[in-house]
Amino acid sequence: MNGNRLTRVLGSRYPIVQAPMGLIATAAFASEVSNAGGFGLVGVGLGGAAQLDGELVQMRQLTDRPFGVNVAIAFLTDPAAIETIVRNGVTFVTTSAGDPAKFTARFKDAGISVFHVVPNLKAALKAIEAGVDGLVVEGGEGGGFKNPDLVSTMVLTPLIRDHTDLPIIVAGGVCDGRGMAAAMALGGDGIQMGTRFVCSNEAPVHDNWKDAIVNAGETDTVVLRPNARQAVRTLRTRRSERLRAGGDFDLSQELGHAKDLYFGGDMEGGIALSGQVCGRIKDIKPIARIISDVMEEYQTTLGRLGGSH
Repeated sequence: MNGNRLTRVLGSRYPIVQAPMGLIATAAFASEVSNAGGFGLVGVGLGGAAQLDGELVQMRQLTDRPFGVNVAIAFLTDPAAIETIVRNGVTFVTTSAGDPAKFTARFKDAGISVFHVVPNLKAALKAIEAGVDGLVVEGGEGGGFKNPDLVSTMVLTPLIRDHTDLPIIVAGGVCDGRGMAAAMALGGDGIQMGTRFVCSNEAPVHDNWKDAIVNAGETDTVVLRPNARQAVRTLRTRRSERLRAGGDFDLSQELGHAKDLYFGGDMEGGIALSGQVCGRIKDIKPIARIISDVMEEYQTTLGRLGGSH
């Protein structure tokens, strides 16, 4: 496809962004997405500014393509990471899980484009007021951290589009070209995928997790802590069902077991953050193939729609 206004901001070949999944969004992983024509995001992890600096140095060694950084504000343990991003010449940042006004001005002063992740219209308007350059509109179908008042991508995207002309990246429930075409029709300028990229050959997680996604149905996720300030969508396992039955729990303590599942393959050792789209993912393949398949199906879908009206 020809570039659109999102790819002009990102500098990527395609308007396909990799979700900044915790413990997964490393330089080694994100660079594969950028090299394949998508847009890789490095996550600001719990290791702080020094670790991030190392990841950004490595990113530039692994790709000459554009990439960005995600700052999950509520989980930022080392404020020095913000200046690390600026110092390393990053040109695009997404912010999430917190007040968009906290870092937007600093990033924009440094010439960095800022998109904020929003789960509802109220949050979108707040981000717009804070001066962001665009939005990541994330429907409740998506995996990971969620606003407890879930709104589907199909409702949320056009609703927010009706209130802004800013570029929109659509996230939640997208794993292929048909989903991308739908996202664009709803008012998006591009897409963000997480669960689909977990099921890639290059994803640095245990095959047991990838296989669990491939074998899951569309109802095989559960929302934990639905009445808390911060909910989370995860695969249905005995552990997640037990946690759901117990009501609220210490999420940070639970996430402390993540490595047992992510890298050790113990599907009952932690919670596997995954979106409802797991029910549509039936294979594990290289990142480059994922992106090329999405784009091919996207163009085919546009052609079919154009020929039927």
